[in-house]
Amino acid sequence: MSNGLSARPRTSGVFSGLLLIVFGFLILLHNYGHLQLGGLIRHWWPLVFIFWGATKLYERTLAQRQGRSAGWITPGEVFLVIGLMVVVGIVVAVQEFPRQFPNMEINLGEPYSYPVDISPQPIAPTAHISIRTGRGRITVRSSEESTLRITGQKSIRTFSESDANKRSSTIDIQTVKNGDSYEIHPTGFDLGDSRISVDMDVVVPKRSAVTVHNDHGDIAISDMATDVTVSTQNGDIEVNDTTGNVDVSIQKGDVKVTDTKGDVKVAGHGGQIEVVNAAGSLTVDGEFYSSIRADKIAKGIRFVSQRTDLTLSQLSGHFEKSSGNLEIADAPGNLTSRTKNVSVSLENVTGKVVLDNLNGSVELRYSGPPKEDIAVNNERASISLSIPSSSSFEIQADCRSCDIDSEFSGGSLNATRTGKGDSHLEGKYGSARGPKIVLKSSYDSIQIRKTT
Repeated sequence: MSNGLSARPRTSGVFSGLLLIVFGFLILLHNYGHLQLGGLIRHWWPLVFIFWGATKLYERTLAQRQGRSAGWITPGEVFLVIGLMVVVGIVVAVQEFPRQFPNMEINLGEPYSYPVDISPQPIAPTAHISIRTGRGRITVRSSEESTLRITGQKSIRTFSESDANKRSSTIDIQTVKNGDSYEIHPTGFDLGDSRISVDMDVVVPKRSAVTVHNDHGDIAISDMATDVTVSTQNGDIEVNDTTGNVDVSIQKGDVKVTDTKGDVKVAGHGGQIEVVNAAGSLTVDGEFYSSIRADKIAKGIRFVSQRTDLTLSQLSGHFEKSSGNLEIADAPGNLTSRTKNVSVSLENVTGKVVLDNLNGSVELRYSGPPKEDIAVNNERASISLSIPSSSSFEIQADCRSCDIDSEFSGGSLNATRTGKGDSHLEGKYGSARGPKIVLKSSYDSIQIRKTT
């Protein structure tokens, strides 16, 4: 008490100090590429209030032990939290905006184009070729000759032709040799300059190992006899007629791979993926907002995303994953899949099926009697199983708060229903030894149909 007025409750400042340290450390990790700050804040921002409340409780308890008063939330702390959120938002926006909207550029002036033709040079038939550019289309083709050929076009956007001519004179394509390795890249300008692009058409020996990186532009590679590695930040990628493995990394764009004898791996983010006729396997790891299509993948598919974790050991038919849907037809291999918010349709997946799904219907159709075990656990959505009437199987089906509708009866099949609305079907059907079928669902029906 001083001058008849109560002393103002004090705060220790623990929260403000710790918050500045934590946010400074997070921004530092973000700047050095070790942390995606945008995703972290988007999912975990409520922790700020939990941390805030815990700190204020600690301050108040400490003040009571020391016999002094302590305040709760001060206006300064409120402004500090809001200010830090604004700073973090600006930091994330500055880095993410160019990635999300790479085509939103201010292109002033007129485009001027100039041809590029580099003198052919002999190289080893098994040389490693590395190609890198900032902007422009890259095409790589093979030749039976042990020769490296490079042609292309440089495009410059300026306000006058004289300025374009001046800038063009310093721009070229350089080849740097290091043993049997060759690095090809444009020179004479900043690769991040959006006003300049260099298209390259590169012809290499058929058995060369090729690595291509492009920041902005399409990439096309064909008829290579060894491994191919391709990456781009923004652009479409097309690879066809290859013998070795194909490794693709992409952030924005479509991917198409056809007729390869090796394994195919696609990672990152992007639009549509299409892989046709691969003698090896297909691995997709990342988030792709359009469809993922595959046909005739001899060694199967591995697909991992936020909503799907799928392994299919062999695909002779068709696979398609689009927004909210997963379709597989004519796959003799085993299938193990965990999905969320996806409707699943399987037709003639004749290997063992283990499917765990949430918030999406599941439909299984067989043209012939199933020979391998089937296990489907589906939460909050229906299950439909269609198999020939001549099938033999052992079944255990449970439907919590829902009905089981089966066209199969007789044998040792026994259907029951509880007073709470739970349904159960168990037993054997048919005279032959068949697979075990386990179906579990909740809040929707299980339907078991006969096909002719």
